[in-house]
Amino acid sequence: MAVDIENLPDYDKKAARVAEEKTDSHGVAYETQRASSVVDADILNGELYDNRFESTKRGLKSRHAQMIALGGTIGTGLFVGSGQTLARGGPAFILGAYCFMALLIWCVVTGITEVAAWMPTRGCSMNLFGYRYVSRSLGFAMGWLYWYSLGILVPYEITAAGLVIEYWSPPVNIAVWMTVMLIVIVGLNVLPVKFYGETEFWFASLKVFMMIGLLILSFILFWGGGPDRDRLGFRYWERPGAANTYLATGNTGRFLALLSTLVLSAFPFTFAPELLVATGGEMESPRRNLPTAARRYFWRLIIFYIGCVLAIGILCPSNNEQLTNGGSGAGSSAFVIGIKNAGIHGLDSVINAGIIVSAWSSGNSFLYLSSRSLYSLAITGNAPSFFKACTKSGVPYRAVAASSLYTLLAYLNVANSGSVVFNWFVNLTNTSGFISWICCAIVVLRFNKACKAQGLGYDTLPYHNKWFQPWGSYFVIVGFTFLCLINGFDVFWPENWSASSFLTAYIGIPIFLVIYFAHRVYARQDPWAHDSKLVDLYTGLDEVLANETPAPVYDKWWQKLQVIWS
Repeated sequence: MAVDIENLPDYDKKAARVAEEKTDSHGVAYETQRASSVVDADILNGELYDNRFESTKRGLKSRHAQMIALGGTIGTGLFVGSGQTLARGGPAFILGAYCFMALLIWCVVTGITEVAAWMPTRGCSMNLFGYRYVSRSLGFAMGWLYWYSLGILVPYEITAAGLVIEYWSPPVNIAVWMTVMLIVIVGLNVLPVKFYGETEFWFASLKVFMMIGLLILSFILFWGGGPDRDRLGFRYWERPGAANTYLATGNTGRFLALLSTLVLSAFPFTFAPELLVATGGEMESPRRNLPTAARRYFWRLIIFYIGCVLAIGILCPSNNEQLTNGGSGAGSSAFVIGIKNAGIHGLDSVINAGIIVSAWSSGNSFLYLSSRSLYSLAITGNAPSFFKACTKSGVPYRAVAASSLYTLLAYLNVANSGSVVFNWFVNLTNTSGFISWICCAIVVLRFNKACKAQGLGYDTLPYHNKWFQPWGSYFVIVGFTFLCLINGFDVFWPENWSASSFLTAYIGIPIFLVIYFAHRVYARQDPWAHDSKLVDLYTGLDEVLANETPAPVYDKWWQKLQVIWS
């Protein structure tokens, strides 16, 4: 595909010229790769651009990408699950844990955006980049990890939304609400991606506005602006206290509470950065829009995540029994408890509605991610080519259909006996986020090494954060390896020990390792990692550059406001 170099931004001009210069030298390099059974450009080109199949289309506009980055996977983990974390650690520990987790996630975001913005081809996903820049085995293991973990999280969110509806004690069985939500989520994912983008734009907008409203309300109640004029301040930091204990008393108990709070605080962040990458393959001008979305992701972490836990520490005491009594839906939300305690009537139902939208939106995003992971596995030869098929509008309908089968697991929750089995499935994903982020950091480091080996400077990349990369990726590997190992540390206490608890806490680690090493046996002639000098950094770049458009210029203030809705 012809590339009009002169109309491209400066970094794209450099990339296009470097790609032209490297073409001949890489022809020789790829012959060397074939001899050692390493992925080569012809194989990759044949998989990515298989003319027997339609491919995904770039239907996500800039505003879709920006709003998905702000609120895409914010769901029940933040609005409801944060209450359990508050009860475990107290307001100081949950605030510290979220700050630490936000730093780790920001390191993940800056790294994967650097990788994805360089080559946002069709099927864009971290498992595709693991395949290209590290090894076939890593791409294989990451892809299947994403597919089953994200697939299982869809019925989890559907169930959570159904439980929130139970807060109103409706006469209709919860299975009916699950069916409605399941049909809508699957229906949105079989429509062209622009419908997914438009729906997520409004879903995410509602979540953003609700979060801003809750933060403003928390600020008002902090100063005593509620109906009873009771000034909250940092009252609950003093009584019952800023930090709780767990499994022991004194400093030991507080340390264990901090460790447990760190583990629990990770769930609301799970797979959120990967959504940013996955949208790159179906986004207009991704080399321009992905970096913009990534920069705005910083404010999502600061305002929505850290601001949220600071607010609930003000609104709700950590020893409130409703946080952990297993109450229906938003009854366990620290926000709802705080609003009730402040004497504000009716607002809890509004928060309920917002939480339902959040769960619905997260389920929608998780199904999108799961189906695109399966699609990217297929186009890299790590899943049957059957799943490469797309409609003329660019929907990988077979991958969506296969991923949608996981939604049926939600019906296990209709019966108490089935809910036990469902929890087993959900526990498979406990460590999946940690493993994913460790692998993402490895991909980033190998990509950086390949760029240096092939003379590709940071000035050629559409995005590079010099303050956080590459050291941030090392920090991610160390931090999430530690969290992965302590994920179920409390099962080793005599009163908590059981074989089932141990398995549910750690089963995700051996499953990933079995998948990875099984493929290593299959691809035993491959090196553990591609030679940095031979890594394919250019296949597909010409098509990506050809689809880039110059950034629009907005001189008037009203034009800058209009861009949000245009």
